[in-house]
Amino acid sequence: MSSFQCSSQSNLKYINYNKHYEHTFPLDPSAHTELVSSVGWTTADELYSCSDDHAILKWSLLTNETSQLAKLPAEVYATDIHWFPKVVGGGKGKKGESDVFVLTSTDGKFHLISRLGRVEKSVEAHKGAVLSGRWSYDGTAMATAGEDGQVRIWSRSGMLRSTIVQQGTPVYSLAWGPDSDQILYTSGRQLIVKPLQANAKPIQWKGHEGVILKVDWNAVNNLILSGGEDCRYKVWDSYGRLLFTSQVHDYPITSVSWAPDGELFAVGSFNTLRLCDKTGWSYALEKPNTGSVFNIAWSSDGTQIAGACGNGHVIFGHVIERRLEWKNYEATVTDRKSIQVRNVMDDAREKLDFRDRIIKTSLAFGHLVVATTSQCYVYSTKNWNTPMIFDLKEGTVTLIVQTEKHFALVDSSGIQVYSYEGRMQASPKVPGLRPDVLNVQTLSISNDAVAIRDKKDEKGSAGSWYEELEGLGLTDPPPHATTQQCITLLNPDTRKQLEQPATAIDMATTLEMDMTIDQSRWESLQHTLIGRFLRVVHLFDATSGKPLGDGKPFVHKLEVAEVALDQCGPAPERRLAIVDKNRDLYLAQVRAVGGARKVIKLGTMVHSMSWNDETNMLAALQDTKLVVYYFPNAVYVDKDILPKTLMEKDATEFGKNPQIVNFLGNHVIIRRADGSLVSTGVSPYPSMLHSYVSNSRWDDAVRLCRFVKDEALWACLAAMAAYAKDLNTAEVAYAAIDEVDKVQYILHIKEIPSKEARNAEMALFCGSPQDAEGILLQSGLVFRAIQMNINLYNWDRALELAVKHKTHVDTVLAFRQKYLEKFGRNEKSKRFLQYAEGVEVDWQKIEAKIEMEQQKEREKAATTRR
Repeated sequence: MSSFQCSSQSNLKYINYNKHYEHTFPLDPSAHTELVSSVGWTTADELYSCSDDHAILKWSLLTNETSQLAKLPAEVYATDIHWFPKVVGGGKGKKGESDVFVLTSTDGKFHLISRLGRVEKSVEAHKGAVLSGRWSYDGTAMATAGEDGQVRIWSRSGMLRSTIVQQGTPVYSLAWGPDSDQILYTSGRQLIVKPLQANAKPIQWKGHEGVILKVDWNAVNNLILSGGEDCRYKVWDSYGRLLFTSQVHDYPITSVSWAPDGELFAVGSFNTLRLCDKTGWSYALEKPNTGSVFNIAWSSDGTQIAGACGNGHVIFGHVIERRLEWKNYEATVTDRKSIQVRNVMDDAREKLDFRDRIIKTSLAFGHLVVATTSQCYVYSTKNWNTPMIFDLKEGTVTLIVQTEKHFALVDSSGIQVYSYEGRMQASPKVPGLRPDVLNVQTLSISNDAVAIRDKKDEKGSAGSWYEELEGLGLTDPPPHATTQQCITLLNPDTRKQLEQPATAIDMATTLEMDMTIDQSRWESLQHTLIGRFLRVVHLFDATSGKPLGDGKPFVHKLEVAEVALDQCGPAPERRLAIVDKNRDLYLAQVRAVGGARKVIKLGTMVHSMSWNDETNMLAALQDTKLVVYYFPNAVYVDKDILPKTLMEKDATEFGKNPQIVNFLGNHVIIRRADGSLVSTGVSPYPSMLHSYVSNSRWDDAVRLCRFVKDEALWACLAAMAAYAKDLNTAEVAYAAIDEVDKVQYILHIKEIPSKEARNAEMALFCGSPQDAEGILLQSGLVFRAIQMNINLYNWDRALELAVKHKTHVDTVLAFRQKYLEKFGRNEKSKRFLQYAEGVEVDWQKIEAKIEMEQQKEREKAATTRR
């Protein structure tokens, strides 16, 4: 939970709105005397404000001083200010300061003003008042909304690029989309998302019953926030689907604003300031005597807000009472520089004091990690007296993600992986990565791997891709090119296969002319292919920071929404769970050996997921059910028994839009839509089974299953035993769940003389013919590898192996001939016809050779046993 510490400042009085608030500010005669219209932070300790008294004031929270920066002309009344976005990964020593801000005003102009108060440029922008001005997240453009119903896009230097909206009603508020390629704006009671691409259709929906006054769109969670004269605030997804609507307030909602990390938002109304979770429910409500709160701004570290108030005050709030829970420990941020830790088992309490303001905290895996403005503190739950402390070199920490052996810190310079002893282990590098948009859904860490959903590629790789198109002269559609040819040209993966781009273009003359592409279709294809970069997940070694495998990222077929690495087991068996745009859940191999990563679908309509902290069980909220996958790896072993390894529970009791907070031990912690936490239990036996199997205690595992007499447990054991190639246990477990055909196949495998061949057959049993072939070839069992491909009807591969190893070419030809005769078909493969001319097929010789191979294998196995 969280709440506010609030104070309001004016030249008349100081008001303490929270009993926990301990900081006071001196009276300042230079503060505002009229309504305050807008506020904006330049650093986490410095705020600028504008008022109807025409003054621009600078507030320093470090020195508790207020000074007048500039005085606007008498005819100029400010309506909005917005600081130019900080450069991500800026130079060392910079605290993320902005150097210029845009100020919009009632005289129809916007003004670019430096932090020293100098007006760099004034531009005639609209007829009537300019009601809002916002820089894009990447800083490449600025948008203004006017009383004249227009929305205009400007360059960084203030040059007009385009007018994208012209309507008959004023545009009171606007916000950029996370990728800076869309604009959200208001139109009376309507919300409209307008893409910047030419001819792209806008998304429009009715948002409120009254005029919409304020909107905001967060870059991290991609959610939209709106407030209006109907006295409600609402949360939407980027497609216009309603996620939350508030109760009716006493007065219109005059301001809404997302925290930078997208976890919280603030709402302002008349004498009202509310702090809410991203799902909509309220953390805290303050009733300051300030009049309407016309504008709310968050500091860059997400710990403080400032509000522009109708009575001439600037109200400051600090987020406190942030509570973290892990097992029997509870940590609460009680003040700006204090945390209280409580052990609920014995009610032992520890107070932790810090030199600087607390920015981010995380409690998991027996450690509390606290990031302040300048240092990082690492506490062990076993000893709260001697933390490990190290300095933070650059930027504000925006995210902390923990695992058993280490944790990841994300700041403006990127991602760093530290051990709990404070030693930096790795710093994974992704060119052009925007660390500010990473969250727990897009960054995951395990003991040996780091997974990053790469959102920057929309403007990074996609941008370089577009530059490449320009170099090839492909920014416009080629003459007479078809849609499919254009897709080939636009896609970097397929374009590289062409000797020259013109090759595909010339082919168009042989096709129907009515299939040729036009400009709008070409631009639509370009936009669609930009989306392909959202499918990229980069995988790194957590101890070295080097890319895993061949260095290529994992590319999913659809946009990736969420990633999560499992936390237990050996590194070669690490798994990555993915939820894509369609809310489908997939399981992927992290370390692919000798080929592409295997990706298999686990479920559909997945709204939230979490790995267990002690075993590789996976919990997911699927449609209206809570599903726990006791052994997700079963999907790589035997898809047929996967449904038997699940626990399903009705999730309607958790209400609408519940979210899994964590999965600790035998408890799944779920947050309901109203903010309350609910714990639901999971059987302890699957966890015990995982423990037995990981220690190769197969007899104990069988005894446990016989004691519990649960089909799900037997199914898990069957999959685990098959995965570990323990034939005896697999036979018992499959028999217990009545899988007769698989028991018979396992009995057949047990009769095979050599261990290598048995392992290969088990790999085949698990659906991995490539692994099976690799095992056989590595063991010198070439004939078995050939025979396996014959049995699988992989004729070309069987012939390839026979020719390569100069053995059993006639065997392959003979079985191929027999296969074709059975179906009454003639040989058409040129390769088989070529070898058939020079090789005699004699079944007696072939059978003798096969018998000789089998005898060799038996003798080799007998020698190995001795």
